[in-house]
Amino acid sequence: MRLLKVATCNLNQWAMDFDCNLKNIKESIVRAKETGAVIRLGPELEITGYGCEDHFLELDTVAHAWECLKELLLGDWTDDILCSFGMPVIKGSERYNCQVLCLNRKIIMIRPKMWLANDGNYRELRWFTAWKQSDQLEEFHLPSDISEALQQRTVPFGYGFMQFLDTAVAAEVCEELFTPLPPHAELALNGVEVFMNASGSHHQLRKLDLRMRAFIGATHTRGGVYMYSNHQGCDGGRLYYDGCACVVVNGDVVAQGSQFSLKDVEVVVAQIDLDAVASLRGSISSFQEQASRKQHVSSVYVPYKLCKPFNLQMSLSSPLKISYHSPEEEIAFGPGCWLWDYLRRSGASGFLLPLSGGADSSSVAGIVGCMCQLVVKEIANGDEQVKSDAIRIGNYTDGQFPTDSKEFAKRIFYTVFMGSENSSDATRSRAKMLADEIGSWHLDVSIDAVVSAFLSLFQTLTGKRPRYKVDGGSNIENLGLQNVQARIRMVLAFMLASLLPWVHNKPGFYLVLGSSNVDEGLRGYLTKYDCSSADINPIGSISKQDLRIFLRWAATHLGFSSLAEIEAAPPTAELEPIRSNYSQLDEVDMGMTYDELSVYGRLRKIFRCGPVSMFKNLCFGWGLKLSPSEVADKVKYFFKYYSINRHKMTVITPSYHAESYSPEDNRFDLRQFLYNSRWPYQFRKIDQLVDELSVGKDAPASSNGVGVVAAGSADPKAGL
Repeated sequence: MRLLKVATCNLNQWAMDFDCNLKNIKESIVRAKETGAVIRLGPELEITGYGCEDHFLELDTVAHAWECLKELLLGDWTDDILCSFGMPVIKGSERYNCQVLCLNRKIIMIRPKMWLANDGNYRELRWFTAWKQSDQLEEFHLPSDISEALQQRTVPFGYGFMQFLDTAVAAEVCEELFTPLPPHAELALNGVEVFMNASGSHHQLRKLDLRMRAFIGATHTRGGVYMYSNHQGCDGGRLYYDGCACVVVNGDVVAQGSQFSLKDVEVVVAQIDLDAVASLRGSISSFQEQASRKQHVSSVYVPYKLCKPFNLQMSLSSPLKISYHSPEEEIAFGPGCWLWDYLRRSGASGFLLPLSGGADSSSVAGIVGCMCQLVVKEIANGDEQVKSDAIRIGNYTDGQFPTDSKEFAKRIFYTVFMGSENSSDATRSRAKMLADEIGSWHLDVSIDAVVSAFLSLFQTLTGKRPRYKVDGGSNIENLGLQNVQARIRMVLAFMLASLLPWVHNKPGFYLVLGSSNVDEGLRGYLTKYDCSSADINPIGSISKQDLRIFLRWAATHLGFSSLAEIEAAPPTAELEPIRSNYSQLDEVDMGMTYDELSVYGRLRKIFRCGPVSMFKNLCFGWGLKLSPSEVADKVKYFFKYYSINRHKMTVITPSYHAESYSPEDNRFDLRQFLYNSRWPYQFRKIDQLVDELSVGKDAPASSNGVGVVAAGSADPKAGL
């Protein structure tokens, strides 16, 4: 037997906070050593933080990374443990995303990333160059101060592996695992038994299974030990990195860390027998044949043993059942942890939420309530960092700290029902009931006097007073009256967030939370600079479908029973007067259902469909219930209002990223915001197709065979 103990970790790093990052790295090494691990793997770009973005272009960022690495190497941190540290490195005139592999106070080699993540939320090619020399290792001259401090002038740089006396170890960096020809396949044929994947992978609903299957697939048919490390938390932007550090042996998961956590450091340890890898490989004839004609990969010889011999005092890690959260749990825990990181790092004293009693704002309230429960639970489990942050944010004194989530919510969470003459008693009572269940400091205010003042001012200026549509007004008047209510609520929310702490003799300020969902953003069904304009929005990339599932789950599992009633109520903005024969409803206003919006969103973003392609695919997907003409009308109606309202996405509140079809304009969905909303060429093509289909009477033959795209448009897992 060749027994090897390895440690990987989830680290809650913060972009550009080198003190925080270095502290977490050191803590992870200490814990790894305490377990007897001889390999420690950290996440991608862990020294700087993954989300530095254009700060990577600053020479200071690279210099500070080297300074931190020097501190790690001059101390005893790498004594008798192979450590992989992620940081940017400049070689010549190019900047690379690298793993620096160190042992016993020396750098063994530097492994630059060869395949960069450059789609969706990722822009690595903006900051880094991909390493393209795969045939040999090059000599890298260390910066002079590092060289002098380490008494080491050069190190091998490039694609290769480390050949120890008893095994071979290599790095594979994040995106490289998911490429058509991943490095681990070639490295395995060259005898590498241990693969270290340092990653910066963000959370997305239903995504974890895809990632886990990749780790399993990497070692199932070719054998090996696959170590995975990830960031965990909000490192300064819209993404939540969802941890789940793990170790996989020959296709079996033997160690798995948490996906969502308030911890800054989590170390995952496994003890394995490398002879199990050698045995599997020796039993696969095709592996043996391909290894005999392999493409040679360069290596660095390290005269050091990592493994220990057979010893009954050392227990081996066994296969585990993979732990997955349901989508409802992901919505609760992911945004909840993201909010906590944002709150504790922003300097704010709490959150303020305009709580309408509807599904969206109630979902946000439920997530904040979940966050409070997580904080109290983690304190009870002995996490001193969470306790310290909670004491500071909640303004506790005399040795007190949070022990009850409702009491904690009372200190850090304001909810405000901003009612008008158009608000119903039902939504007012639902908002109050939910606030009581969560424990928030709840206010009930009327904005009618402010609305009236604005309308009187408008009448003084113009001599006219607008009326609602139900009272005989035009569409323009009706929309203007709705918008003034919505915008007054936004102004009042920010005023209360800045002044209520002062009123209650609390320090600091409160962050305003937004509550528009991804489907409303896609359709533009929100007022520009209304309550969708906030400091942050935890549900801005979550669909209405998923939010309703979350509400039903949270009513039971979080103890907020009023959410069940809220979920069952029809969605309404309550911006128009309620009459005996009229009540405003969201889906009627939008001219489409939330389910349809999700389909349009997936086709537009995930499957890259323009109007014509969307029409063709929906003729298959909806052909049994709608005629081509009806499908055409729906597609044209969607694209009309999508393009008219696209400008709203340029100022949308920063939102937690959770959905593949998010229309968020700043980072994820990059498109113009001034369109010809008539789409003359595209709509004309659709009309021609409708005419051709009406003549030929073509229709799908059965409910089967709608195609990959049309089928995927109805699948929440599409786009992962």
